Amino acid sequence: MRLLIPFAFVHLCVASEDYLTKRAKLLLDESTMTIGGNIILSDKESIVNNCLMQHKFNEVDYGFDNPQYYNFSQHFFAYKDRIRKSKVYQIIRDMPKGAALHIHDMGLLEPNYVLNITYMDNLYVCFENNDVKFKFADKIPREDCGNWTLMSEARNSAENITKFDEKLMKYFSICVPDPAVIYPSIKEVWYAFTEYFKRVAPMMAYRPVWEQYFYDVLKKFRDDNIMYVEIRSVLLSLYDIDGSTYDPLITAKTYRKALKRFMKDYPDFFGAKLIYAPPRNIQPNTLDDYLKLAFRIKADMPEFFAGFDLVGQEETGSPLIEFIPQLQAAGKDINYFFHAGETNWYGTLIDENLVDAVLLGAKRIGHAYALPKHPLVMKLIVDNDVGLEVNVISNAVLALVHDVRNHPLSAFIAQGLPVVLSSDDPGVWGADPLSDDFYVAFVGVASRLSDIRLLKQFALNSLKYSALSSTAKVSAIRKFKQRWSTFINNFDCSRYSSK
Repeated sequence: MRLLIPFAFVHLCVASEDYLTKRAKLLLDESTMTIGGNIILSDKESIVNNCLMQHKFNEVDYGFDNPQYYNFSQHFFAYKDRIRKSKVYQIIRDMPKGAALHIHDMGLLEPNYVLNITYMDNLYVCFENNDVKFKFADKIPREDCGNWTLMSEARNSAENITKFDEKLMKYFSICVPDPAVIYPSIKEVWYAFTEYFKRVAPMMAYRPVWEQYFYDVLKKFRDDNIMYVEIRSVLLSLYDIDGSTYDPLITAKTYRKALKRFMKDYPDFFGAKLIYAPPRNIQPNTLDDYLKLAFRIKADMPEFFAGFDLVGQEETGSPLIEFIPQLQAAGKDINYFFHAGETNWYGTLIDENLVDAVLLGAKRIGHAYALPKHPLVMKLIVDNDVGLEVNVISNAVLALVHDVRNHPLSAFIAQGLPVVLSSDDPGVWGADPLSDDFYVAFVGVASRLSDIRLLKQFALNSLKYSALSSTAKVSAIRKFKQRWSTFINNFDCSRYSSK
């Protein structure tokens, strides 16, 4: 294989021993700088690593020799279904992965789950302008729409219920067969992404749905070998069948109620926390209302409340610089986890959100895609040990990067930055809670030589940079190491045989 035998290998025989020694040292020193580069593997971990790397080399080297078939130079929608056949993916799926720290509540479960909600009683639907609206109610909703009808009646009147549901389910995903045509730029894909949330929010905000949804999210993430989550929520105002609505504080309480029920049923799960994350396209007086709610949540449930963020497309939202006095004042008592630098632009207020996020004392930064363009901000992040929440598949789907080999995560890994891998809104594009992002980062973004140490450090980072208390972090890391040891000790390479 050309990757195994460098092109210049034939000339190495004439290079001096001193030159080769310097070269080897340079490469070794670089490798120890990478994320996980200083981890020393046990004998059993080395055995697992040998199996993992054999499969990884097979995939990467095949892509090198056959670039026309290389998955990661294509759109995620083109290869996402092929991921399940990968032996590397199968190993990662079975591996404990720590925590998911950057996920948005309404985008976490697959379209089938959302479709099942439409089978609940008392759901009204309105098809209008090539779109659809939903509302649970005990009578025809008052919301403006041409023709509200009960979903059960609309479905039963269809000539073919299977085709009816297939058409309906397309509204619950942004996956399309030809993304380059449907989404020629970031504008179109973000519009589709935003419309998804507008479409499903009236269903999700129905209180019985919301209570069960978060429980089912936790179950899905636990099944993907995740032990802890921090979930970002806009905190919709929940409503009942008679139209009565609830204070957003009740929404936060509903989260905590669902978590307690889940922890009772699955005591091996470590827990969850809430990051209040309302929309960023606002005026300063609206931010005051947001922060007041954040303080109310913290006062009512300090053990569950993690902190505050502002979400939405940065390029169309308000930059952090517009809110500095308010955020500085509130930052004395509330932790920040700001989205910042989720853009390809350079020298704008958008990428400069990174500057303000760091100066405002953010504990973690969401995406940080534009970070390589700001070296002094990067130095502050390293000096202050600020976690970077990287979401590779999200950045690819939402049109920041086409070939993930060009994702800045590769540089973050090489420089040993404090990266936490997460998945953003995996349900919207049909990805796993976290395994798909681990796989794409490991095989498609990281060095060909990056091994199990990188994966282990990603998982450890997710607990280190969580909003858990110092004592809880120690406990979480101890439990993770126990699960890691179980995974290593029970590993059987033959289970992942290529045959």
